[in-house]
Amino acid sequence: MTAYLALASVVLGLSIGPMQAGSRLERIQRRGVLVCGIEPAVAGFAELDAQGRYRGLDVDVCRAVAAAIFGTPDKVRYGTVSSVADFLRTDEIDVVSRRLTWELRREAPLGLLFGPITFYDGQGFLVSRTLGVTSPEQLAGRPLCVAGGTVFEFNVTTWFNAHGREIRKVLLESASKFGDIADALATGRCGAYTADVSELGAIQLALPSPGDFHILTQQISREPLAPLVRQDDPRFFNILRWTIFALINAEELGVTAANADDMRQSPNVDVQRLLGVVSGNGKALGLDETWAYQAIKAVGNYGEMFDRNVGRQSAIGLERGLNRLSTDGGLMYAPPLR
Repeated sequence: MTAYLALASVVLGLSIGPMQAGSRLERIQRRGVLVCGIEPAVAGFAELDAQGRYRGLDVDVCRAVAAAIFGTPDKVRYGTVSSVADFLRTDEIDVVSRRLTWELRREAPLGLLFGPITFYDGQGFLVSRTLGVTSPEQLAGRPLCVAGGTVFEFNVTTWFNAHGREIRKVLLESASKFGDIADALATGRCGAYTADVSELGAIQLALPSPGDFHILTQQISREPLAPLVRQDDPRFFNILRWTIFALINAEELGVTAANADDMRQSPNVDVQRLLGVVSGNGKALGLDETWAYQAIKAVGNYGEMFDRNVGRQSAIGLERGLNRLSTDGGLMYAPPLR
């Protein structure tokens, strides 16, 4: 393992080892800006709006971390990162927030760490309503589009074979050419397309008549998406981790961007700790006691962030599903912020 990491550091230019230990947060503070790697290609997660500003769920993660460190969400510089390999090629990027699935071999062998899950994704199906299909099994024998040579093709082939169903694949050139995928669906070349749900929402939005299609509830894989950092600074990793937990905790406690000021008067000690009225959490992270308050004011709680970017308040309109709070049947909850 040590030899592997040493080789990786030479080949990929990694900064792994004691020389960089504890330095990432100091570098960010000296620089005066957080450098965040994103992929502005998927609506709802990261994209450029008409005013040339980055927006999306992944972008809001970056803004929240910047607010926790600097007291403002605007001290972020964005760079395009399309893969883990892109991240490893440069030491300038502090954190990557771009729909990466948390996987063992993306983390342990490379000296990297995934933060908390920000979106429970999975491979699903975008289906024409004319088919009357409500489950993947009902797609057996029907033209099903999938990007050839991808993990999506492997997953769907494996799933149909395991369930003893006929699969009639229509192979497309690329999973990233959303316009071509939308065209294949709109022209009837296929009645359904399979990929991660986070992509299906953006593809549906690109269709001429999005309402003519729907995303099936059932998924055939689990793809937990999380931001990624290097193992070069435990303090910075803790700030990333607890900032995301703070946004989830805020939703649990009913704290929003709009009411955060008023909630500082709450008698609830958990709310007081979250918003820095009761001190201690900021000191534990080496930040101002209002770090979580600033993050919440910047992007809202997790539910607000989800709904605004990909949920019911967005054009995409994804269901919360597993991304609901645990109290509402989902998987989202935060460890105690105390």
